[in-house]
Amino acid sequence: MIAKQVIFEGRVQGVGFRYTVKELARGFDVVGWVKNLPDGTVELQAMGEKDELESFIREIAEESNVAHHIKNKTVVRIPLLEGCTGFRIEK
Repeated sequence: MIAKQVIFEGRVQGVGFRYTVKELARGFDVVGWVKNLPDGTVELQAMGEKDELESFIREIAEESNVAHHIKNKTVVRIPLLEGCTGFRIEK
């Protein structure tokens, strides 16, 4: 089990990005959250088995209907998301 934080840059706010990510999460065995940041980026924190988590992130960045809005993504490994269940949109 691993956890990663991804910061998506580009035109990622106001285009349904967070809702798309939440819907995509239903197809993967991952937990976590996604939220807009004040600087116009979107932050994702998610946890799952390594291959599953990497497939989820790749689906968002390369194959989803919002992938073309992403200009850059920064991925870092973070501590496990203790007590996190499900996948949600943070305010």
